[in-house]
Amino acid sequence: MQRIKLFLIIFGSFTLSSLPGILIAQKNDSLPGLDSLPSQSLAEVVISANRYGSLQLKTPEAISVIDHKSIQKFQLRTAPEALLQTPGVFVQKTNHGGGSAFLRGLTGNQTLLLVDGIRLSNATMRYGPNQYFNTIDVFSIEKIEVLRGSGSVQYGSDAIGGTIQAFSHELLVAEKPTWESTLLTRIATHGMEQSLRGDVNYRNKKVAFRAGITARNFGDLVGGDTTGRQTPTGYREFDFDLKGKIFLSPSTDLTMAYQRVHQSDVPVYHKVVLENFAVNKMDPQKRELAYIRLQQKINAGILKSAVFTASTQHNEEGRELLKNGSSTLRNENDAVRSFSFSAEAFASGRNGWSANTGLEVYNDMVRSSRTDKDLSTDVAVLKRGLYPDGATMTSIAAFSMHTFELHNWNLTAGARLNTYINKVKDEAVGPTKLTPSALVGNLAILRKLNKKSNLFVSMNTGFRSPNIDDLGTLGIVDFRYETPNFDLQPEHSLQYQMGYKYQNHKLRGELYLYRNELYNLIVRNRMVGDSIEGYPVYQKKNVERAYIQGVETAWDLELNKSWMVSGAMTYTYGQNITRNEPIRRIPPLFGRLAVVYKLKDCWINLEWQSAAKQDRLAAGDKEDNRIPIGGTPGWNIFNINTNYEIGRFNIDLNLLNLFNQDYRFHGSGVNGYGRSASLSVMVTI
Repeated sequence: MQRIKLFLIIFGSFTLSSLPGILIAQKNDSLPGLDSLPSQSLAEVVISANRYGSLQLKTPEAISVIDHKSIQKFQLRTAPEALLQTPGVFVQKTNHGGGSAFLRGLTGNQTLLLVDGIRLSNATMRYGPNQYFNTIDVFSIEKIEVLRGSGSVQYGSDAIGGTIQAFSHELLVAEKPTWESTLLTRIATHGMEQSLRGDVNYRNKKVAFRAGITARNFGDLVGGDTTGRQTPTGYREFDFDLKGKIFLSPSTDLTMAYQRVHQSDVPVYHKVVLENFAVNKMDPQKRELAYIRLQQKINAGILKSAVFTASTQHNEEGRELLKNGSSTLRNENDAVRSFSFSAEAFASGRNGWSANTGLEVYNDMVRSSRTDKDLSTDVAVLKRGLYPDGATMTSIAAFSMHTFELHNWNLTAGARLNTYINKVKDEAVGPTKLTPSALVGNLAILRKLNKKSNLFVSMNTGFRSPNIDDLGTLGIVDFRYETPNFDLQPEHSLQYQMGYKYQNHKLRGELYLYRNELYNLIVRNRMVGDSIEGYPVYQKKNVERAYIQGVETAWDLELNKSWMVSGAMTYTYGQNITRNEPIRRIPPLFGRLAVVYKLKDCWINLEWQSAAKQDRLAAGDKEDNRIPIGGTPGWNIFNINTNYEIGRFNIDLNLLNLFNQDYRFHGSGVNGYGRSASLSVMVTI
């Protein structure tokens, strides 16, 4: 524990104190582009901060990117696990088929998930960790952007902790008709993974398309030292994605895309081991998305371009539950059908002014059912599902974001007005209609210190509107039984942030300090004396205030053409003012340090991941059977990643947890990987 703290203190001190000397010493040196090594360049163009492209260095936000090359080289198994390579992100895993990212101490329905600018977060997104980001096929991703501490003005509800956006591969034109295909296979020791992915790409002057298919089989997760094989944790997955673009004219293009992810027999390990379940699994866990997007360059006066998007999305989660010694098999099924439309316009004028203004509408319909089947008599009884069947949530919003650049100053300001119409039909209370609304804004001032560094301060307000999960949940969730409350209001946040960014040819560095004030929080309140099916009864209410504050830093240093050192550190402190106790599930102090050695056709990465003990627990943490008594122990693990390119072949070999340590990400229901290896081979045709 002391070693971890010492390392992180030294690490942070180096980040702050050694920049000037290093920069002066290397002022005249130059190297190939930073993307020649697996680093994160501040010169990269990011989209999530403003809904249009801007340089990361010049964006007054804490935003990180991980691209598909890093996902492949590090053999990042799923979309949530890919986020482990992103500064400031802590990933909790309730089960092996899940993975829930914490952004600035918040997760679940207090962080927003997007795919190609379309909300993955929907009306049933629940409080606390969930598995829904894993319904994105990691092989279909070109890059993931993580916007920490922002997103409500840009994208609406849920972005109190931040926004995570996955982007599918961009399609480009070619002078000549061009075909390309890739085939990737991956295996892991102990039978933990067998994956196969195929892609086909075509492009010419007018048309481009990409199609991919993925088949995966995951065996039980094998942990370190005394943990061993964690049964049941394995599951199966089959995915398909298709994307096409038609270039109608030099100024107009039309994009169409379809994504499908289907996971089967996804067990919830801690329910079986700790809560006396013979069977507790999700089957199916499924997501389908289809959208069409028209992009039009206009260049008429201040109006430069417009984008129109229409989408439909279907999320389905089935659950099968059977207690030991019980003859009642419960099957639950929740499905959300979402429709959306958005229109936005980009404008720019004199004196460095630019703006993005738009309208968007989302409509979610929830279908929920439950069947209890007596296995001794084969008689099935239909009952109320987890949510009110037929409930709907409609979101209507208008937003406008403006940027002003004047010499060495950059001012960003924006606002969003969002109104909701929630309709719930419940047998107990009859039909209910709620119409919450929220007005939020942001303001940031960036000072260009020189061509290589920027300093900024920002303030933004966020909100989370109560959804169908808040209003109508009835049944077992985690280790509790929830009952509905139809009288809820939006949660709100006010976040202050200061950030510093630096990049030259050899060094990239970032430092962020923030404080997030949270109020009108919707929290589960225990109903004293009530118990259903052996579980304590809870109901959600707007009753609490809290704050979260912290420090985030990350850096990459290229020593020469072959060697690079990189690292990141995150500290988060959260306090529930109402209860005078810590906020639930706050991640511990954590960080990573990596050394990369690169030759012409190969590279080797040695990585140290570390987390301190988390014993600062809320009452809810102490009741959570996934958190050990006294808190989650700290841990240190070491990994080696290697990559070799020869002709059309790309070979990756990963060695995980070299010393076979037992470890667990705080709040998780499974332990992490033990000593293991995985091999990936990709051939391009």
